[in-house]
Amino acid sequence: MPDRIFLDKQTPTAFKALTSTATEIRAKAREVGLDRVLMELVNVRASQLNGCAFCLDRHTQLALDAGDTAQRLGVLPAWRETDLFSEKERAALELTEAVTLVADQHPDDATLARVRTVLSDDEASVVTWAAITINAFNRVSILSGHPVRPRRSATDPEPRPNA
Repeated sequence: MPDRIFLDKQTPTAFKALTSTATEIRAKAREVGLDRVLMELVNVRASQLNGCAFCLDRHTQLALDAGDTAQRLGVLPAWRETDLFSEKERAALELTEAVTLVADQHPDDATLARVRTVLSDDEASVVTWAAITINAFNRVSILSGHPVRPRRSATDPEPRPNA
């Protein structure tokens, strides 16, 4: 995508501010007791909804590194149809979808009330900020055309050719 401007490189101070926001959210998540797996589920789900390949690649790997499973990540688009996610994860995913899809449908009071029966105000605030932030990163990556490069691993030492 040669006609794209890598926004993170063109305006690095703005990107650094966004990265600082993400760092603050990770710290607050730890402070309020939200684990890394849940936070990466937020990042992956928003990235799925936005169709951001770069962020999906990055946050799927981070979720696996944090201890999530390929099975759970594979069924994440259908999380409502499985029992693989905890009540807290389900509330976080519901809130993430409401934040990500806010332009199409504003969250109703019933959705927000349901989420607040599971998440504390602090937890709901952190999840909301996480969803807002990954949505911003998704837009930066999509508009910049950030590429997804083949990854090497111990079990796959050679990069896979593009299919």
